[in-house]
Amino acid sequence: MSTMQVAVVTGEREIYRGEAEEVVAPGVEGELGILPHHAALLTALKPGEMRIKLGDAEDDLFVSGGFLEVYNNTVTVLADAAEHAEDIDHARAEEARRRAQERLAEVKDERERAIVSGELERAIVRLHIVETTRRRSSRRIRMPSSSEQ
Repeated sequence: MSTMQVAVVTGEREIYRGEAEEVVAPGVEGELGILPHHAALLTALKPGEMRIKLGDAEDDLFVSGGFLEVYNNTVTVLADAAEHAEDIDHARAEEARRRAQERLAEVKDERERAIVSGELERAIVRLHIVETTRRRSSRRIRMPSSSEQ
């Protein structure tokens, strides 16, 4: 089994650190599939679902954007914001979607329209991730605790 090292971090915390056999991420030019020993790469991410796979386990994450780097069999994601799919509060995400749709209908200037459209896109993506991960029955990857490392 060939693996690579993966780290997903935000300005506030580390979301994931460990091995993976595959990483699927939402690149700005399309979905990226990264396997061990991938060529060096640096790309921007858009809001979307990121999947980290190891054996029969999978971690589903929401990333709101940021950057992904592949170098020396290591994938590093510097995300603007990120969270595990099961940590997304469905009711809060639905409320954020509703508020953004209401605000979008009232927006007059293009700059504000772009900001509110981004908020709406993030809320819709978060809701989609919650719904799709509930349908999948994959096991979550168990990260070693700091005492095991």
